[in-house]
Amino acid sequence: MLRLLTDEHISPAVAAAARGICAEMEIISLRDWQHGHLLSASDEALLHEARNASLTLVTYDLRTIPVLLRAWAEQDIDHAGVVLVDEKTIGQAEVGALADALCSLWRAQRQHDWHNRVVFLRRRAQLPRVPPV
Repeated sequence: MLRLLTDEHISPAVAAAARGICAEMEIISLRDWQHGHLLSASDEALLHEARNASLTLVTYDLRTIPVLLRAWAEQDIDHAGVVLVDEKTIGQAEVGALADALCSLWRAQRQHDWHNRVVFLRRRAQLPRVPPV
């Protein structure tokens, strides 16, 4: 089951907005999870704790997280999944778009095993508007 943890660089408003779109979705901000005690923790500590809680990390950190995941794969260290978000795809200030994309991912992938899984989040495809007849 897909359960999401947004990292400290993602506004807690994203988790709240995502729950507003998908009420049954489990998503929590790092600032709210465990009273925020992992704020400013190392990537390793954060991924270990997320794994222990079966939470998939959502992050914009495309610089250090992929390097760490590669090293962990080589060392057979497991994680509970990572959703990478590119600022060029969904900007950090786009709370609604990020919440919508996470909800779309959750609806499509919630039953899949997220053990050691890594995906890039895509903006939800918008249906073209049909002009009134």
